[in-house]
Amino acid sequence: MTLTIPFDNSYARLPAQLFTALPPTPVAAPRLIEFNEALAEELGLDVDVKDEDRIASIFSGNDIPEGATPIAQAYAGHQFGNWNPQLGDGRAILLGEVTTPRGRFDIQLKGSGPTPYSRMGDGRAGLGPVLREYVMSEAMHALGVPTTRALAAVLTGERVQRETAQPGAVFTRVAASHIRVGTFQFFAVRDDREALEALARHVMARHYPDAKSVTQLLEAVMERQARLIAKWMSIGFIHGVMNTDNMSVSGETIDYGPCAFMDVYHPETVFSSIDQFGRYAYANQPQIAVWNVAQFATALLPLMDDQEAAVAEFTEIVHRFPEIYQAEWLRLFGEKLGLPGLEERGLVEDLLTLMAKDGADFTNTFRALPGDAARDQFLDREAFDAWAARWRALGPDEALMARVNPVVIPRLHRIEAAIRAGSAGDMEVFRSLLKIVTQPYEETEENAPYRRPPAEEERVTRTFCGT
Repeated sequence: MTLTIPFDNSYARLPAQLFTALPPTPVAAPRLIEFNEALAEELGLDVDVKDEDRIASIFSGNDIPEGATPIAQAYAGHQFGNWNPQLGDGRAILLGEVTTPRGRFDIQLKGSGPTPYSRMGDGRAGLGPVLREYVMSEAMHALGVPTTRALAAVLTGERVQRETAQPGAVFTRVAASHIRVGTFQFFAVRDDREALEALARHVMARHYPDAKSVTQLLEAVMERQARLIAKWMSIGFIHGVMNTDNMSVSGETIDYGPCAFMDVYHPETVFSSIDQFGRYAYANQPQIAVWNVAQFATALLPLMDDQEAAVAEFTEIVHRFPEIYQAEWLRLFGEKLGLPGLEERGLVEDLLTLMAKDGADFTNTFRALPGDAARDQFLDREAFDAWAARWRALGPDEALMARVNPVVIPRLHRIEAAIRAGSAGDMEVFRSLLKIVTQPYEETEENAPYRRPPAEEERVTRTFCGT
């Protein structure tokens, strides 16, 4: 049986220093966990979904499909604010790109073996991070967040050693591209103007065709990042590791490592086990995004003939981030309150302050506001009643609220339960969770258990990188 992927690999045609050409490392016994048929159809893949062995062979890296040009991409990055000049795809291989009516998309294997950028790592992925990324990326897509997507998950038949030994797996990620702020930084620090110019032209043509200059490219990336972070904030999402190598210039959410959705709302919430000082806490995400955009601007400076003038111009662009972010934040939270066009930021902030003080569940509070159940989220009910009276006086649109406030999110304790079951050989918990979180706005009897926050003994307070 055949599986045809209509590759057209533009990144592999860029200057050779942008990547290293090499194939994935074969695995022992690939077995399909999950395949995203709907996404495959969107990408124009000709695939017999009944031929699971063939799908597993290709998306484990054992069988390179015709037209693929496997490469590992080079990039650098600031990790928790510390500069690392040599990162790159240490456990990922870009098979190639496909073009669709919606644009060009990468198809990349994660956990596909070591590359020159592995930094002593084994290049593999454990089952846990693969299941987490599959669930999170598809849930984010269902919530309307720009994001990378999940095409396939495959068991390798091998074990990987992390904190403990666990089943190995390969994740197939689809993205508008895998070009990061750190990709530009890699060549800027090496004073490689040829690569920087080629990269900038490529990104403008691929993601920002209206941008006709480097300055306009910076402005476009800044605006898209501002809107993305506002969307994260509006759904209680915490990325957990907003390093510059994890910031996609396309404006998609990328790299679902130590990430999570909040249960109880608090602006200082942190989930990442390595974020000991809260650099990437929920409330810090906007200012970190500004910092990352500033690093992108710095990486673009070598392309400017008058760098002194460019510094002033670039600084002005970066400083416009808060204005765009705040406007988008207010628009999104206004819709969550059923008040499109809301101009009073204080109404939202006062509710969030009450939620933080009383430990209210972020998702359930907003979803329940039209009825009486939201009141049960608060200890100080008189304070909530006073706020609710102000809000109701503005005539909220409850139909709008039902469209934008999800019933379910991929709660962390549910993901961990799916990982534990999957590691023991039971993938049905994962599949059930995936089905639920990809229909986030429907109230059904089936998803009722998934709406509940974790009990005290179910709470998960720390997540880990998959490397």
